[in-house]
Amino acid sequence: MQWLTLRKGAYCALHPRLWPQLADGVAPAIEHTIALQRFAFRTIVDVGANRGQFAMLARALFPEAAIFAFEPLSAPARLFRRHLDGDGRVHLFEAAIGETPGARTIFVASKDDSSSLLRPTGAQTEIFGVEVARTDVIVVKRLADCLSAGQLHGPTLLKIDVQGAELDVLRGSADLLDRFDTIYVECSYLPLYEGQPLVPDVTRWMDRNGFELAGVYNQHVDPARGPVQADFLFVRPAHGRRRGGDA
Repeated sequence: MQWLTLRKGAYCALHPRLWPQLADGVAPAIEHTIALQRFAFRTIVDVGANRGQFAMLARALFPEAAIFAFEPLSAPARLFRRHLDGDGRVHLFEAAIGETPGARTIFVASKDDSSSLLRPTGAQTEIFGVEVARTDVIVVKRLADCLSAGQLHGPTLLKIDVQGAELDVLRGSADLLDRFDTIYVECSYLPLYEGQPLVPDVTRWMDRNGFELAGVYNQHVDPARGPVQADFLFVRPAHGRRRGGDA
């Protein structure tokens, strides 16, 4: 991961407008450029926005797109607002997306972008050095509680980076799923959080709901355990139709 940190630092150094973000430890998530640059998204829904790393990249790649971001933790949300509030096409909701609305306990990690509604396993600590720092209570909403179908102008992207709660987000987005052309989701091959769905679970759900796997990016491989996690790109076939709901 160190090489990526160096790449991001060099990227920000070449773009003076990003220096204030870099001073706060925030840089665009440039590792996703190859996966997304061929698209022309008009609407992006960023679930698990953290400090705005993905939103910053999305704005650079898609300068006219509307970005609806979701981040339930107050500290990273403050940094998101500090650097992106001046963009009138970016909208931040301080909530998580899930199947069942209400208050939930979140395990806040020592690295806040690894925080999860699920308790981290020993593998998360051993591979990434992440431990639970504390627990907080956050708000969970269904996507349709926050957005309407009329706000999702295609082509549309749903990005999900939620540390083990991927299927909960997808089920919580079911009312609006037909509005998305592309879904980009981080998934794990082995359990980093207790009870999390793994790659086969997510890919089966996506297939049942009319999306095909179109690429795998940013795979992290642990020398002792092999592949750990990666970013999976799913697209709806041009002439495909939704083939049914969740089982």
